[in-house]
Parts: sequence; C-alpha cells; structure tokens
Amino acid sequence: MNHILEDILVIDCASYIAGPAAATIMSDFGARVVKIEPPDAGDSYRGLIRLPGLPEGGGNYPWTLTNRNKESLAIDLKEKEAQEILNKLIMEADIFITNYPFPIRQKLKITAPDIMKKNDHLIYGSLTPYGENGPEKDRTGYDATAWWARSGMMHSIRENSDSVPNGSVPGMGDHPTASAFFGVLMLALYKRNITGKGSEVGSSLLSNGLWSNGIYVQAALSDAAFIDTQERGTKGALAERYRCKDGRWFLLVILNEEKEWPLMLECIKREDLNVDERFNTRPARASNSLELLEILDKEFVKFNWKDLENLFKDSGVTFGPISEPNDHINDTQIRENNFFKEYSNNKGLFTVDSPLYMSDEEKKEPEMAPEIGGNTYSILTELGYNNEDIKVLEERKIIKT
Repeated sequence: MNHILEDILVIDCASYIAGPAAATIMSDFGARVVKIEPPDAGDSYRGLIRLPGLPEGGGNYPWTLTNRNKESLAIDLKEKEAQEILNKLIMEADIFITNYPFPIRQKLKITAPDIMKKNDHLIYGSLTPYGENGPEKDRTGYDATAWWARSGMMHSIRENSDSVPNGSVPGMGDHPTASAFFGVLMLALYKRNITGKGSEVGSSLLSNGLWSNGIYVQAALSDAAFIDTQERGTKGALAERYRCKDGRWFLLVILNEEKEWPLMLECIKREDLNVDERFNTRPARASNSLELLEILDKEFVKFNWKDLENLFKDSGVTFGPISEPNDHINDTQIRENNFFKEYSNNKGLFTVDSPLYMSDEEKKEPEMAPEIGGNTYSILTELGYNNEDIKVLEERKIIKT
C-alpha cells in the first residue's frame, strides 16, 4: 500500500519526546525515519521508564510509543568517521530534526548552517525548550518545566495561590508540541515544493505552552483582572466536577443553559428547580451558584456513574467522564475511531495513534520501536560501506550494530 510521505527520508537526531514525536507522526504517514543514537546507551529517552512514579511493567512503553516505525543508526557523532556517515545520510535526506541544546549542536557540528550547506533541499527542524533567541536559549528544559510550569498552566489550575501546584503527566506537553512541530515541517515541505529549496523551521515547548494557555495569557496581555481561586463553585455550578455514588467523577459543562438546564433537571428528576426563583434564570443561577452546587452534589451522589452517564447521553447534556487510565482500553468511541492501532509485528499490542487523519490516505501499520543500532548495518550498507568497513567501525566503538 502506498503512503503519502513514503518518499520522504527524515533524520531524527533528537532525544526524548517532542522532536522525535513529530517524526513519529511523519512515519505514521509513511515517511522513513532514521533515528541517530549514541552507540553505548542509545537515546537517553530509553531510560525514562525508570522515572519514579511511572506505572510498572509493560516493557519500555514510553519508547514503544514515541519511536515506533523508526530505524536506529547508532553512531558516535564525536568521531570524524561518524560525521562522515551522517553527511552521507544528509545528502539523501529531506528533513533533519534535532532538539539538542545549542552548545551540543555546535560541538557535534549539527547546527542549521552546518547541516543545510550540505544539502540545499534539506529542511532543518529545530525544537527548543525556550526558543531560538534570548538569554535562556541554551538552557535545557522539558515539557514539565517549559510547557507546563513556565506557561502559567501549572499555576492556573491551582485552587488558590496557597495551594501546592499540581504536577504534569509525562509527555503531556510534548505530544501536542510535536503536532505543532509536524505542522511546520509539512509547511516547509510545501514551500520546498514551490521553490525547490529547503528551510530552517522550528517550534518550542514554551511557545506551545503559551498557545495552550492562550486565553489566560491573552487576558493578562489585555489587563484583565484574575480571580485568585479555582475552587469548586467559582466557575458556576453548571461548569463543575461532581462525584457519583460509586466514587467516579465527571465534568459537567452546560454553556447552552436555555436548552440543557431543563434536560439535566429531567435526568435527575428535579424539575422543581426550574421554578425555584433562586435558579429559574441564568442570572439567578449565577448569583446562587454555591447553593446550586450543594444541591447538585446531593443529587448526583445518588447515582452510580454508568447510570448517570447513560441518562446524560440520551438527553443531550454536555458532560465528560473524568477517565481513569484503564477506561480507554474498552472505550467504544475510541475503538470505533481507531484511535488505537495494533503493531504489525507484535500482534495483540496496541499503541496510541497520532491525532491526525486525511481522507483517502491510509496510515502505515505501526511497527515496534528499534533496539539500539538495530538498523546500523543495513543503513551503512545502503550508504556504500562494506563488511570490513563496518567491522572496523564497530571494533573502534564508533558504531553499534
């Protein structure tokens, strides 16, 4: 089966998540992705599985998710011979991706000027924590620091300024940043199709965090006054979290109150509230939101979640289950939309599909992420190296096969 990006060769000379995940999306649409890794321990992202607090078991699932479909070329870029290998690959490539800090890029000779002068059709994709310029351009950073904390989202979800800030889920900002990064890489491919020339493009965790937190950031830019609390009830009783009899939580978001307020009352058999002067108009409900919150707390806790969920679905009330991780496995909506894909070479194991689709274009069936240097031999053979060349390079620990 043909795939729309099957003629595109991507060099993934990056680490951890946001940069490499953009290459993963390209691979889903058929691009060939060669991942450059150090020959000793490989990409340091392979070790994220040891992060305290991650679910135990299941193999190296972070690596499995973000590096599917890729080939691993394990070479030591500090060595001249490895640079020669990379240069040969660059001459064949369409896109070069890196998120290494700028001092490391300079040391390894993989800055944009270094790379682009070797292939004027090449697109150089740069992913940074804090942007390409400024006093912090050389700082290291992760999505937890640059996307979540620095953007203000970590602060914004606190109940109040005295509350301990909440942590983030691993990769929470990396994956949406990767989607944005994928977009600009595709924009560069479109420009190359018009001009015949490559481009330097980029994105950052901080800029994506600001974009994700855009409404609050724009409020600050517009001199809006912020409320110093996110406690229950401050957004109104009809845009709030509620708990059911069986302990499950859900999120109620009724914005179209004229339509959905009476529907919700019908679900819980409290139509009397619609004639109660405290709640029979939108302004009244806003003025008495804490009283309404208390009433709804008592009503919703009478239901088990599945029973209430079915009532809401049938009625047209806008809500969202606050899902727990295992809920997704048997979720009919997820299954019917093929949001999980089965690995072609590991039947029975599924992965999260990239969040983009195109009509009449099939994605590639995912393949398991590579072992360190799992494709070094075949790639070097393609580049013209013979068995003796490869043996010498491996003996000198410049490569790993």
